[in-house]
Amino acid sequence: MEQDQLKLENQICFMVYAAAREMTKQYRPLLEKLDVTYPQYLVLLVLWEQKKLSVKELGKKLFLDSGTLTPMLKRMESHELIFRQRSKQDERSVMVSLTEKGEALQEEAACIPGALLENMNLDDQEVFQLKKSLGKILNSIQKD
Repeated sequence: MEQDQLKLENQICFMVYAAAREMTKQYRPLLEKLDVTYPQYLVLLVLWEQKKLSVKELGKKLFLDSGTLTPMLKRMESHELIFRQRSKQDERSVMVSLTEKGEALQEEAACIPGALLENMNLDDQEVFQLKKSLGKILNSIQKD
């Protein structure tokens, strides 16, 4: 019985990991059209909604540390998708906002969520329940 607990197929973490990898693969051809990676797409999603955030706030929303986020933001800035600027209120804080090019990608990206949902073969209730369950898991294991 205890050995069953150690079977790969019985590991929730593996199912979440494998599903996340496969989802990211599904995004790849759609994001290539925008010339962005999946993590960059996540940054764009947040900035399309929030318009301007500090690197710290962005990292918190995306569960990324500054060591991971900063190089990505530098690449995005070199591709003229975002603009980084030191905060006038707090010199230690770097603010991130979209450029016109970054804002323009929103319209091109509008079809991506629908295309992904279509590939998942889940109905609206299943999608709602999956998001609810994953949110509950994330909230329960999240470290501050």
